[in-house]
Amino acid sequence: MEIALFITILLAGFYLAWNIGANDVANAMGTSVGSGALTLRRAVLVAAVLEFCGAFFFGSHVSKTMQSGIININLFANEPLTLVYGMLSALLSAGIWLQIASYFGWPVSTTHSIVGAIVGFGLIVGGMEAVYWKEVGFIATSWILSPILGGIIAYNLFNLIRNKIFYTLDPVEATRRWIPILTFFVIFILTLVIIFEGLDNINIHISMVEKLIWTFSVAFFASWMSYLAVKRISPSQRHHTEIIYSPDVLNSLEKAQKYLGKVQTQTKGEVQYTVSLLMEEVDLLSKQMGQKFEFDSNHSEYENVEKAFSYLQIITACMMAFAHGANDVANAIGPLSAAIAILTTGAVVAASPIPTWALALGGIGIVVGLATWGWRVIETIGKKITELTPSRGFAAEFGAASVIVFASRLGLPISTTHTLVGAILGVGFARGLGAVNLTTTRDIIISWAVTVPLGALCAILIFYPLKAIFS
Repeated sequence: MEIALFITILLAGFYLAWNIGANDVANAMGTSVGSGALTLRRAVLVAAVLEFCGAFFFGSHVSKTMQSGIININLFANEPLTLVYGMLSALLSAGIWLQIASYFGWPVSTTHSIVGAIVGFGLIVGGMEAVYWKEVGFIATSWILSPILGGIIAYNLFNLIRNKIFYTLDPVEATRRWIPILTFFVIFILTLVIIFEGLDNINIHISMVEKLIWTFSVAFFASWMSYLAVKRISPSQRHHTEIIYSPDVLNSLEKAQKYLGKVQTQTKGEVQYTVSLLMEEVDLLSKQMGQKFEFDSNHSEYENVEKAFSYLQIITACMMAFAHGANDVANAIGPLSAAIAILTTGAVVAASPIPTWALALGGIGIVVGLATWGWRVIETIGKKITELTPSRGFAAEFGAASVIVFASRLGLPISTTHTLVGAILGVGFARGLGAVNLTTTRDIIISWAVTVPLGALCAILIFYPLKAIFS
């Protein structure tokens, strides 16, 4: 019976990893596909390599949190198999809900699913004292902070790109200056993670100075290569008669609309009517000028700028895939590792090591999930929240990946879905509220709210039949 239980746990872990790939990895790669920087086929190939590397070399930090940082597993010391059944029910519960959500193209949070499932099992079996409520509260807080942080970074980065490149008299020349700088920071962050953490995970230890030298060298080399690449961009052919407005003009018009609105609410009669006419004129002028800043993709110079950013977005897609594999493999591997440790040792261990083969199993499952069902959620993330171009997609991916990499180093299982959606919204809000599909955003937020209680309920419903079968 233990062999059957062991095999069932492995299958459940792979099943959840498959569904993580179908749902969450699609979120990670959706911006690249939605902006046109990557085709779906190429996105799968990129994710296959980077997701696996992130999970295998960097995934153990977060796996320890998911394994024993949510419920007090020591309460099950006298009944270790009960904990095994609970972790198995959590894996199956999260996997079933993710499969349903992926089928309908709903971008839900796998982290929500598995944390809710573990908490639900802990409550029904061990009571209130079985759950580390402080830790759960810390994790829940990260679900709120991560989209905010991702949105802030993406919002400011996209504004920087617009002001320093698109709003200049010579966007192509500005691209030549800024692309190497942006490339340096992207590669520096990614290499920093790989060298500082990945090498230690495979027992390759070098000094701090050597790590910094390698990190800086790789980033500088990538920056230099990007400089050579953007030098080939054709120079601008802009007509000198074309007028370029400062972005501050749009901001001033928006402020004028707000002040006129206040005047309208505080006046009556002829004055109120006159103010309403002024508001219509200002609104029309604002929209007309705003359209001048939504650059025509057929214009040769802006097409060249976006092409340059498409290459940079491929780099951020790699960074995002690596960061996602590092963080979200824990959702499948943490509970699996805890259950396997109990079956092999016969005792509850508070912090059992994460087996290398378990990280490999999770990485493979994530890649298979993306390759088979990932396209369903890619469409929602890449096309239905806000219109994406390579420059916008780059800002969103860089903002999200930065937050995810930082969180995985802290052992904090944040939601990739939350972070990326927050970053995409940040890019959308930078272009104005009208650039965001609020209906899709509302539906996504509702799906987040439903996921936690459903994960807990499903785990409870699955636990007792599992216990009856294997007892």
